[in-house]
Amino acid sequence: MRFSACLKVALIVNPTAGSGSAGRAAPTVQRALERRGLAVTLGATKQPGDATRLAHEARRAALDCIIVMGGDGTLNEVCQAYLDERGQPLAGPPLGLVPAGTGGDFRKTLELGTDLEASIEHLVAHEPRPFDLGILQAVAEDGRPVTRAFVNITSFGLGGLTDRIVNAGPKWLGGKSAFLLGTVRALLAYRNAAVRVKVDGNTWLESPVVNVALANGRYFGGGMQIAPDADPTDGLFDVVALGDLTRLQTVSLTQRVYAGTHLGQPAITTTRGALVEAEALAPGTEVLIDMDGETPGRLPLTARVAPGALLFRS
Repeated sequence: MRFSACLKVALIVNPTAGSGSAGRAAPTVQRALERRGLAVTLGATKQPGDATRLAHEARRAALDCIIVMGGDGTLNEVCQAYLDERGQPLAGPPLGLVPAGTGGDFRKTLELGTDLEASIEHLVAHEPRPFDLGILQAVAEDGRPVTRAFVNITSFGLGGLTDRIVNAGPKWLGGKSAFLLGTVRALLAYRNAAVRVKVDGNTWLESPVVNVALANGRYFGGGMQIAPDADPTDGLFDVVALGDLTRLQTVSLTQRVYAGTHLGQPAITTTRGALVEAEALAPGTEVLIDMDGETPGRLPLTARVAPGALLFRS
């Protein structure tokens, strides 16, 4: 389906994304889409869950495409509309992304910059193609089971604590600076957690860890290239573990992680698989989860790939 035939479009905007830049730019993006002959339904989020609701409304209205204007958190909320009540993939309109958030990690896997006009041209130039969807089952903060979708990366350990700190702090620093500062603060408080990780039913890791990433995309944490070989269309997670490193070793590794040159370093282990299960080995240990920059809960978790469950204009 060519974009020129995709006449009915939902533009879902998080007006607070990027310290308010998304809200300020939304009228410009809407006009740019309308100049290309598209009928745009603009929906602005006001509270958590609104992006999911707006995506469901776009499906019920039989719109042809959903364009997300925001960051990783907004895109993640929209992806929740692609799961049914049983946690199974649900068909829906193709997605597009106009990046405007604090972290903006998934846009890097899509090779999108931050220029609005260039992002719109990217949507026009590309046909929808299948992307994998991650489906996570974990324990929410209140102790209840939770099932969530993710399109980029789920991790646990230091990343979950970092998200909690970043999301509670100011965003005016910008994505990379906010996440780097949050990581430093989290590192001072975090104690390596002993975990067991199974991949496709086989025990892969039993060790204290700094962090373990289940990667569909390549970047997280405001630009860290944690899984440089990850491909969100191959039906597998790239699983990357930062093992029992000291704080000094972790800090020394940071620039390598940003550059994506950390694989093969001591205490860094990797594998690939479609099903990942993880649990804390010590009773009562809280190991927090990071999912596309959000904090859905804690271990134990089960994550599986739904191959090609999303259509993405990229």
